[in-house]
Amino acid sequence: MLNREDESAAEAAAALAGVVVSRETRDRLVTYVGLLRRWNPSKNLVAPATLASVWTRHIADCLQLVTLVPEAKIWVDLGSGGGLPGLIVAAVLAERPGAQVHCVESKQGKAAFLREAARVMGVPVTVHAARIEDVVGRWRGPVDVVSARALAPLVDLVRLSQDLLKSGAVGLFPKGQDVGRELTEAAKYWTLDTVLTPSATDPQARIVTLRGAAPVPS
Repeated sequence: MLNREDESAAEAAAALAGVVVSRETRDRLVTYVGLLRRWNPSKNLVAPATLASVWTRHIADCLQLVTLVPEAKIWVDLGSGGGLPGLIVAAVLAERPGAQVHCVESKQGKAAFLREAARVMGVPVTVHAARIEDVVGRWRGPVDVVSARALAPLVDLVRLSQDLLKSGAVGLFPKGQDVGRELTEAAKYWTLDTVLTPSATDPQARIVTLRGAAPVPS
């Protein structure tokens, strides 16, 4: 049985993120949070201190990404860890025909959590338990969005996702208060086509939407 308090929290998180969710999507989010709480002590999926504010700190923060590319169906999440944002995106995209979220996570313990959570939630997720470079390097087929949250500096995210960006994917990279510094550093190596969107969950944070990146001539 789902927790009534979590049901209300899920609806509040969706409203904060600007996402309209069905009852089924709400229930998938509640299921995810229950699994996260259960697995976190053994798998260290998120910082334990953040669980007290999980609905804002993690769920709403990830849900807002869906609004930036609303037509997306094929989504690749790099360094998925505990499924943030991959599993949260999948909870929304589950009602979209043909949607598929690919979660790339090299750590086997976290990949096991991703598989089990996707199964229990009933979401369209493929887990790639391999290095990002290996998965992206052999990728074939269209991708609408490539994302990464709390994974690496922007300059490294551009490098890791470059092949997908060149094929037409949009990059979505949530960043904190150092986003300006990260953009300056990345601009030394890449000519970037970016839009910064204020985060709904943190006034100092921004979401970097990247629609193109070309190497700066040496």
